[in-house]
Amino acid sequence: MSVKPLGDSTPLNTLTPEDMDKFMPQFTGDYLGKVAERVRAERAKSVINSYRDLAIWQRSMMLAEMSYRLSVRLPSEEKYGLVTQIRRAAVSIPANIAEGHGRESTGSFIQFLRISQGSLKELETHLLLTERLGLAANEQLQPLLAECDEIGRMLRALIRSLQDRANAK
Repeated sequence: MSVKPLGDSTPLNTLTPEDMDKFMPQFTGDYLGKVAERVRAERAKSVINSYRDLAIWQRSMMLAEMSYRLSVRLPSEEKYGLVTQIRRAAVSIPANIAEGHGRESTGSFIQFLRISQGSLKELETHLLLTERLGLAANEQLQPLLAECDEIGRMLRALIRSLQDRANAK
């Protein structure tokens, strides 16, 4: 299935859940496999000139996109509740990675990566609550939660790597 990126000209707030079916990717192993393939291709370049070159930023951007697509399907009465909380937490993850990378100080970068970890746990909590309230099915949430787990592992590994490198100096 071809997935239309969020950057198209259609504002998400004007789409109904039925309209979103046209845009909503099927979060299957195939879709996530394509995400992983893109990340590996970018990683193969192995030159980090920008935060956009970081595999963890790319994965967290995909998670934010997936979260936005899910949030459009939630009931309209959640517009100022879980919808905004899910979106805010999801966007905060790559935003803090980018901001930390831009600080050009290892200590600051680590601090912002830890903030990203907190936002990731917030997002997971909102997603789990969405399921508990019966607003989304487990099948819809599992790919997002699996991606949260993977990004969490990547964040921990990057923090450890940066700390080890800083301590070696």
